[in-house]
Amino acid sequence: MRIRTRARSPAREEPHFKNIAEAGNRYLKNCLNRQRALIEKLLKLWNIHSHSMIKIPNYIGPLAFGVKMGVILPGDDIVANVYEAVKRCDEDGLIDDGDILCVTESVVAKAQNNYVSRREIAEEVRKRLGLSEKDNLGILYPIASRNRFVPILESLAKAVSNGEITLQFSFPTDCVGNQLVPEDLDKQLDRDLLTDEISFDELKKTRFHHPATGINYITLYSETIEKEGAKPNIFLSNDPRRITKYRPDGIIVSCIHERRRIFQKIKKMFNNTITLDDLHNEPNNNAWSEWGLLGSNLHSPELIKLAPRESSKVARNIQAKIRDKIGKKTEVLIYGDGAYKDPSTGIYELADPVCSFGHTDGLVTRRKGIKYKYLVGMLWSQGKSRREIEKHIEKEKTRSYKIDDDSMEGTTPRKLEDIAASLADLVSGSADAGTPLVVIKNLMRI
Repeated sequence: MRIRTRARSPAREEPHFKNIAEAGNRYLKNCLNRQRALIEKLLKLWNIHSHSMIKIPNYIGPLAFGVKMGVILPGDDIVANVYEAVKRCDEDGLIDDGDILCVTESVVAKAQNNYVSRREIAEEVRKRLGLSEKDNLGILYPIASRNRFVPILESLAKAVSNGEITLQFSFPTDCVGNQLVPEDLDKQLDRDLLTDEISFDELKKTRFHHPATGINYITLYSETIEKEGAKPNIFLSNDPRRITKYRPDGIIVSCIHERRRIFQKIKKMFNNTITLDDLHNEPNNNAWSEWGLLGSNLHSPELIKLAPRESSKVARNIQAKIRDKIGKKTEVLIYGDGAYKDPSTGIYELADPVCSFGHTDGLVTRRKGIKYKYLVGMLWSQGKSRREIEKHIEKEKTRSYKIDDDSMEGTTPRKLEDIAASLADLVSGSADAGTPLVVIKNLMRI
């Protein structure tokens, strides 16, 4: 900006007017420089202040938030990808010592390229059980799931494509609460399913659709078996030994959380028995998991994604990189399904064998504490003031109690890894919110 004087003819221009104009220009230039410096200082202060505002105040208790990481593809370095996401969070003041970093198992398995084909599963089943394509394969207590078990069922039927699949469901739901038939079907048929069964022919006459998905799983599973060329025989009974009546050539115990107990019971009667975690669990395979086919999911029309392998090692590597590069001491876990039951559908959402497929050592503990509301009620009934109650509670937090002490009444010590994994699963959601990393703060703080 320049100050202009009124135009004069060169002959009449006086020197002192020129000096005044130059002085005014210098003054305005200095003002602009000072203003620019002030703005830069304010922006710097605002930037520092904005970062401090992101820091979580001490009066906030446990909280969790999802972090977007973009698309993860086979062959990606999952440790590096998680580190970059955590680094961005740390630059915004969102990472502290004691935070729990939860990475969903699906992106870990994907980065590991941990996929098997239906053909590979069929070949391994024949190898492990010594079957031919004309044999009768028994499947005991599978879950009713399109993305979890139908791809496995296709593979198992492919193994005996000219034979038979004898499939026994439990009644009236599968092992995680998916309803298969009307709850009173046993009474309608006057059947004791602890010793007896509801046959395939009887099930064909029963039209029942899952209350949440609208799927008739008996029909879906029989059609899936037939599509691979095998003959289906599906029945319901709560006696796991019932399947041996049909003289299968091999049995796969397919339930999730009761598999060991059921396996031991069947193994005594029928030696050629395995569980789902006995398949594709050997490290010499290109794709494998210590969980075998448990925790697997549909990936594509031909491929099935296994659960991630060596998840605790992955968690430790992530923890070490964050400690070395950022300087923060965090705990890390690789999580699957949360351990909770949907009150509307009655479905136990934990279709994975565990909540945490792997985690760092700091999570190997149980979360427990005093019953806050019990102490408040007791002290209030004794006439204590608010200040006295708060002071007493703070003192109680520093003491140790046995689980049967009155101060622990109503509390159930649970594995910290299960609580953190369940919370992370609720945040990310089964429909996938695009946040494969979940940060949990203040859960380990007493």
